[in-house]
Parts: sequence; C-alpha cells; structure tokens
Amino acid sequence: MIEIAAVFGSPRRKGNTATLLRQAIAGARDAGAAVTEIVLRDLKISPCLEIYGCRETGRCAINDDFRQIEPLLARMHGMILASPIFFYTVSAHAKIFMDRCNSSWVKKYWIDRHPFGGQQAYPRKGLFISVGSTRGQRLFDGALLSMRYFMDALDMQLWNSLLFRKIESEGDILQHPDYLASAYAAGAGLVRALAEDPTSA
Repeated sequence: MIEIAAVFGSPRRKGNTATLLRQAIAGARDAGAAVTEIVLRDLKISPCLEIYGCRETGRCAINDDFRQIEPLLARMHGMILASPIFFYTVSAHAKIFMDRCNSSWVKKYWIDRHPFGGQQAYPRKGLFISVGSTRGQRLFDGALLSMRYFMDALDMQLWNSLLFRKIESEGDILQHPDYLASAYAAGAGLVRALAEDPTSA
C-alpha cells in the first residue's frame, strides 16, 4: 500500500492551508493510500543546530520529537506539505521541520556520495500546498525553491504545487469551493502518480 506523510505546517489548526490539506488527505485516502498526519505545532522540534552528529549515521543527533517522524520519512512513498507564506517563504514550523531533514541531505551527499546535480529518477513524489495574502507575482518563488531542494534531500520530486493568492483570514478558503476540489483531486492524483511510476515501487 502507498504511504503518504501529510505535514501540517500552519500555526493555525483550522487555517486555510489546514483545510486544503484535509481535502488532499481525503483524496489520497479515497485513492487507496495510507496517510499519516503530522501536525508540527503539536511537536517539540528544535531547529537544526549544525552539530553534524548525523555525519556518522545519517540520522539527526538531537533527541526530541523529530525522532517520532524519522521512521515515517524513511519509509513513505510520498508527502503532502501545506504551509502559509510568511515573508515569501514557508512558516517557521515548516522551515524547522525542513531544516531538521538536513540529516537526510548529509546521508545522501556526504555518506552515500551521490553526485551533486546529477540526473536521477526520484523514487518518491511530493505535493506542496500554500496560500498567501497578497497578489504578488513572485509570492511563492522562495517557498518553491526551498521545497524543491528540501524534497531532493528526501529523494523526492516536487510533483505538483497548489498555490492560492489573496487568502488570509481564517475561513477565507471556504469561499472557493473550486480550490477545495483541486486539493482533493491533487491528493488523489499524487497516489495515482506514485502507483503508475515504477521507480516508486
């Protein structure tokens, strides 16, 4: 069975990205995937301290709630990460989680010695969901760049992104049923893409 990690990166439990993510989760489950939800605001996770204890084993050396997540990150087939935009990037909760996955980057490029910039078939796929309060043309550029490199460290392709502008107050997303439908469809589509890709088996 395909296993998906669904990461809630918003500081609000019932915010707009959380609502979109729940729709994507429903789509993924209806498509036959097992989905494990990770609510970052409920976990005590330190920022990366750059102590590089991970250079020996490829596992983060900090003993906190990130340890609960590591086994899932190792075995998952795909990820859905949702975060609002703060100053042109993801939330602090999401960024701390991403930075702690630096141990995966260390394992991939320092321990296993994968070549930098080499062409590769990613065995896993990710979906990024985000909302921002302005109409700025480059509103999501910083978050998308971070997301691509973050997912690369996890041997994951950024398969799709759902990006919605002019969404700010809690509940605004409910005024856009087409956005909710697209999140459901993307969750189901991610599972289908994983099932059809032989590198994901």
